[in-house]
Amino acid sequence: MKDYVIFLRGINVGGKNMLPMKELRSLLEANGLGNVRSYIQSGNILAKSQHISSSKIGSLIESQFGFSPDIMILEISDFFKSIDNNPFLSPDGKTVHFYFCERVPTIDKEKIEKYADKSEEYEIHGNVFYLHAPNGIGRSKLVSNLESCLNTRATGRNLNTIRKMQELWNDA
Repeated sequence: MKDYVIFLRGINVGGKNMLPMKELRSLLEANGLGNVRSYIQSGNILAKSQHISSSKIGSLIESQFGFSPDIMILEISDFFKSIDNNPFLSPDGKTVHFYFCERVPTIDKEKIEKYADKSEEYEIHGNVFYLHAPNGIGRSKLVSNLESCLNTRATGRNLNTIRKMQELWNDA
């Protein structure tokens, strides 16, 4: 069995797409995933599986909860590689964000320049867009328009969440 990180996008936000993690863990385990663990209610999951697919997980969630979220699955080695490639060493984990992309982004530089705040810095390594936003992302025009700037779908997690997922994996 291989280890995976599964990120669900757009769940438990603003009372929409409610997905209790305890029920999700049980559902995934009942359908062949092993050692399923989650971190907070925003869809951060670790699991073991012989074979895993976002379409299978999406179908399971849709049949049980009535919607199918965007799902990003990473082998654990790719997850750790994203941590190693993080170019921003800020001790404040709320200001560094990892955006895991569906495919390697093709940057629209004109759009990025239009939307990026002067304080925001970014780098891309493979399928991961790294953003250092010292003023936060709540009002970031870049984050609001990120997928159109990257020309691919993406799901983001801040460095605090990444560290917690790493810790959760190490504790298993």
